[in-house]
Amino acid sequence: MSAPRTQKADGPPSRTGARSKAKGSAQLSAADPVWNQLLQEAEEAMAGEPALTGFIFATVVNHSRLEDAIAHRVAQRLDHADVDAGLILQTFKDVLDSQPDLSLAIRADLAAVLDRDPACNRYLEPLLYFKGFHALVTYRFAHELWRQGRRDFSLYLQSQSSKIFATDIHPAARFGRGIMLDHATGFVVGETAVVGDNCSFLHAVTLGGSGKATGDRHPKIGSGVLIGAGAKVLGNIHVGNCALIAAGSVVLQDVPPNMTVAGVPARVVGRVACAEPARSMDQMVLPTDYHGPDDYGML
Repeated sequence: MSAPRTQKADGPPSRTGARSKAKGSAQLSAADPVWNQLLQEAEEAMAGEPALTGFIFATVVNHSRLEDAIAHRVAQRLDHADVDAGLILQTFKDVLDSQPDLSLAIRADLAAVLDRDPACNRYLEPLLYFKGFHALVTYRFAHELWRQGRRDFSLYLQSQSSKIFATDIHPAARFGRGIMLDHATGFVVGETAVVGDNCSFLHAVTLGGSGKATGDRHPKIGSGVLIGAGAKVLGNIHVGNCALIAAGSVVLQDVPPNMTVAGVPARVVGRVACAEPARSMDQMVLPTDYHGPDDYGML
């Protein structure tokens, strides 16, 4: 007599089964407070919106760690007949296994959204819904594949991200940790751009070149920088730590640290109004007696 068949856990669960799964996973993940919090948020969301129980269960509760849930969600969004979600997810898992530090960057990005976006109240929201976070995760996997010499796959991910999330980040660009892409629509980053830690970007920002020059031709952004909606930073220039670039500006020259620039072309209009503009998202301008780079130094 054949052994009894066991039911798979990846189908739409009952609310009771989902709740039990969430509680069990939470107990197993006690050493990971972020993941534990996410599981609690998922359980509350399933109870409050039964129509989404299957979706939230499959995306969050059915996984054993945060990284797997994020990889699953992004792979599902990138799914296409050319390269299906299963193959993309397996590639993501291989990258995570070969580059464990990647999970630290992804966690820092997730925390940055909750910390800085006033419209975000739960870890669950960027994981499930925010295309800026999904685009950034896609870039991070594409960047690791680029570093490993798998350039065609990384360029495929860039192309899909551009199509689905309306962002275009070259996989060779380098980003630090704790990055937030708010809305992200129209965000464009060139091949040789470098971005420091804990930066925030609003929609329609471009970190681009200034012509047809080859080689190192894109901006270098320091840490803690806030760049407003529609700003364009062009050429191999430096933006100092904790600087603020006002919305709609076109930046063609170096920006000193802790200063605000605005206009077309951008010029210094004041000091930043706080120590960490990228975290506070404060775009206010303080008066200044700034006269040139010698006053405050450059990068």
